[in-house]
Amino acid sequence: MGINLTELVKPFKKEISLEELNGKVIAIDAFNTLYQFLATIRQIDGTPLMNKEGKITSHLSGLFYRTINLIENGIKPVYVFDGKAPEFKREERERREKIKEKYKEKLEIAKMEGERDLKKYAQALAKLNNEMVEESKELIKAMGLPVVQAPSEGEAEAAYLVKSNKVNLAASQDYDSLIFGAPFLVRNLNIVGKRKVANKNIYEEIKPELLERKKILEGLKINEDQLIVLSLLIGTDFNPGGIRGIGPKKALELVKKFGNNFDLLFKFVKWEENFSIDWKEIFNFFKNPPVIDYEIKFGKVEEDKIIEILVEKNDFSKERVIKYIEILKKHMNVKQQNVLDFFKKK
Repeated sequence: MGINLTELVKPFKKEISLEELNGKVIAIDAFNTLYQFLATIRQIDGTPLMNKEGKITSHLSGLFYRTINLIENGIKPVYVFDGKAPEFKREERERREKIKEKYKEKLEIAKMEGERDLKKYAQALAKLNNEMVEESKELIKAMGLPVVQAPSEGEAEAAYLVKSNKVNLAASQDYDSLIFGAPFLVRNLNIVGKRKVANKNIYEEIKPELLERKKILEGLKINEDQLIVLSLLIGTDFNPGGIRGIGPKKALELVKKFGNNFDLLFKFVKWEENFSIDWKEIFNFFKNPPVIDYEIKFGKVEEDKIIEILVEKNDFSKERVIKYIEILKKHMNVKQQNVLDFFKKK
């Protein structure tokens, strides 16, 4: 789900091109990205890509071809995978399962009523299982790219990697990495291009969006702790829905009004009537999440392994896969720049 900060951070978003990210090492939220591929890489009837055995391969297709597109543009991706979720995230997982059940019903009704475009229903049913995760890791490693296994939330680990100068930016469609402290976040990294507008016969151009945490805090006139508190009021994966009746603008107004007197603020909004978990537990998780130190290393492209995974096991076109492997090998040795080289000229 992520945190609904779109309205507040909109003035601070900067559209950029993939070319402007040339030479950058980017920590990508793997689960978020794989879900994107599972949801969007589908046929008009909502059916995902599958191999001859009926096993879903949409995630592998997106991971291989779109990652190579990034590498062609000089970007060095590092995929960060979620680890063990904190216990207080259970409510959000249960909520998502209920939503999926509702969409299953809607999909069946749409089929019975003869609707042709079923993709919008099927997208909401995308589910990432352990087998998909493991084969995704296997493919990423075969492409010579690093796989980082976070101890807990992937976005927290990505934020840590940016803060510790192991990578240049974090990438996700969600804003959580900013709350975990990432200095820079890029959105739309794997959906660049034209996209059909929902329920309309028109297309919009999707470009990467760059957000700088420091500029957001300065622009909103709040500090790091207030940003976390604001997020709790709106709602996070750990307290879905937030405080009833409080949207982004109201939350911003409240954190400014109460300053750093958070106990009084949460008493005022009647936190305990909305959630059984202590707000401090979630606050402290955002402030000091479990992370690990990781040395980022890029390896060699294992052509035979890629062919085994995609062609032999999952029926991808061998000719096309080999063509893209050559592109991959050509661009993997491009020298990266320093993070400051990019932002000095902004």
